[in-house]
Amino acid sequence: MVKELLLEIGTEEIPAAFLPKALKDMERIITREFSENRIGHGRIKTMGTPRRLLLSVKDVDERQEDQLLEKVGPSTKVAFGEGGKPTKAAIGFARGQGIDVSELEIIETPKGKQICSRKKITGEDTKTILTDLLPRFILSIPFRKSMRWMDLDVRFARPIHWILALFGDEVVPFRIENIASGNTSRGHRFMAPEPFDVSDLEDYLEKIKERFVVVDPGERKNIISDESEKAAKDVSGFVLENGDLLEEVTFLVEYPSVVRGSFDREYLALPKEVLTTAMMKHQKYFPVVDAHGDLLPYFITINNTLARDPSVVARGNEKVIRARLADARFFFEEDQKTPLENRLEDLKDVIFHSSLGTSYEKVERFREIAKDISTKIVFSSPASSLGTVDMTATLCKADLETRMVCEFAELQGVMGREYALIQGEDPIVAKAIYEHYLPVSAGGDLPETDEGSIVSIADKMDTIVGCFGVGLIPTGTADPYALRRQALGIINIIIDRNYRFELDELVDKSISILAGRLKRTPKETKSDVMNFLKGRFENQLISQGYSYDVVDSVLSEGVFDIVQSLKRIEAMEAFKKHPDFEPLAVAFKRVVNILKDFEGGSIDSSVFDSSAEDNLYHAFIDIRGTVNRYIDEGRYSDALSEMASLRKPVDTFFDEVMVMAEDEKIRLNRLSLLEGISKLFHRTADFSKIVTSA
Repeated sequence: MVKELLLEIGTEEIPAAFLPKALKDMERIITREFSENRIGHGRIKTMGTPRRLLLSVKDVDERQEDQLLEKVGPSTKVAFGEGGKPTKAAIGFARGQGIDVSELEIIETPKGKQICSRKKITGEDTKTILTDLLPRFILSIPFRKSMRWMDLDVRFARPIHWILALFGDEVVPFRIENIASGNTSRGHRFMAPEPFDVSDLEDYLEKIKERFVVVDPGERKNIISDESEKAAKDVSGFVLENGDLLEEVTFLVEYPSVVRGSFDREYLALPKEVLTTAMMKHQKYFPVVDAHGDLLPYFITINNTLARDPSVVARGNEKVIRARLADARFFFEEDQKTPLENRLEDLKDVIFHSSLGTSYEKVERFREIAKDISTKIVFSSPASSLGTVDMTATLCKADLETRMVCEFAELQGVMGREYALIQGEDPIVAKAIYEHYLPVSAGGDLPETDEGSIVSIADKMDTIVGCFGVGLIPTGTADPYALRRQALGIINIIIDRNYRFELDELVDKSISILAGRLKRTPKETKSDVMNFLKGRFENQLISQGYSYDVVDSVLSEGVFDIVQSLKRIEAMEAFKKHPDFEPLAVAFKRVVNILKDFEGGSIDSSVFDSSAEDNLYHAFIDIRGTVNRYIDEGRYSDALSEMASLRKPVDTFFDEVMVMAEDEKIRLNRLSLLEGISKLFHRTADFSKIVTSA
């Protein structure tokens, strides 16, 4: 027989950001618990609102699966003496297994005949197991932050007020401190707060909806989306799409009610980002736009109660947004009275980090790095120059001390761009001021200009090297300065812009500029920074589907020219499908092992005494120049195709030639030949890192 498990944890309002992960974790944890306890079950579903977490498990077996425990003991030769009489070894083994010696069995194993204990453990009632399992399950749900309340010795995201726990139509009895499980739930806090009895999931869902709670997040999200679109359509508009805001608002409410408000059209003169930030970030409103994506003077707000008079709710929200936009307009007008360049002195009072100085000092540092990068790349636009790069670097942090950014921190870079345009700066510089913060998230937009790209790399490199240089190194659980994201930003910008320069030289430049600030040696700092950048690059490549061994084989010596490293990896990945790939990799591993202690030498073709080594030598000489030229030109696939021609002469060489000959001159000459081939292969990858079947 099977039954349904229904569990609801009623709480104070849990932060919206905690809930999506909590619901996924609940499914993961209960799946593991049922598996470990041998409880068969059907579909698992989790749902939730700010005030409740719900778990439903269909078709749960009423009893735990029986278990057969088998334990193998000593051999029969040890277990039985003359006449088949049990020895102390057999008696002791049986006692240890809790059975009589007469119950021991004899089985055949790879080691011969051995005694064995087999015990059948009858499964318990699932309800009995759930009595211990459910409180453990509840308290094992992980949250970013948890809290204690009253004088209770228990932690959860927010205080627990009730627990509904039903297995079939029976309550699963247990307590978590002062909260006892039961068969009652509660409706919406304001519109239907009274407790009500529940018999099963179907009964629960019917009654909870009657009490103004939409417990399914997917259903709430659809209601918000559909009703918002209708409200926007009534003013010939559309809701400005924002998946993150929709997700957040979905987990802020139990019963979504859509209200449309408006604001004075004159505020549309403010930059679009100012309006959308005030609405979305600060008020959780959905902006309304026209068919061209331009803002309209309306917004959509989501209530957690059913409004008796929506116009009253609208007026209240309009009053709030009007005050915010009035402040924003005041800041915008006041900020324009001081040119960005005049704000640079203010950065001397802004501490970037106590060990790394002020924001002004940081700007001066990455200006130098940006100049260095500018000398190494080819600008994509004739309008770009060292001058436009330097102006971007000089002004890009100036908006940090504007009143607008102090009030709306999310607008850093955005306001720098807007103020630069207003005061007549080059539009390229203005755009790059905004772009130098990009990307702001994994997979986010990258800069479109060289100026934005170069300054972004320079700024991020200064931060990474500076933090590593003073010991602020990310750990497995903490990365307060977002160094991983900044490292990936550097890597992705370089790839996107096809910039060709040596990454280690850029690290050296940054270290030399930071010299007076570093607490660690330049050598330690450089080594750790390069390994960190390499690690980020490796992880990204593997997550994109490249083979781990291919990535490792190319990056084993480090990551210097990122663009060329990626090309080599792409070529190796394609070459992996070549029929000669694995035999070559196997042979190369053999070469590496043989050369382990070889200190190097020159090849003398006159010393060869077999056709196999002579053929390999000439095959190597025939392709060496072409392979080196292809590699120098970045034509790695062509280079690997040429290398594949060595497969047969290499195989023949190892089949017919004793490399470690007794004659020292012959031995060293053969090792020198293999070393030459090894160095040629190494220009593309370390084939010894490739995983092979042999």
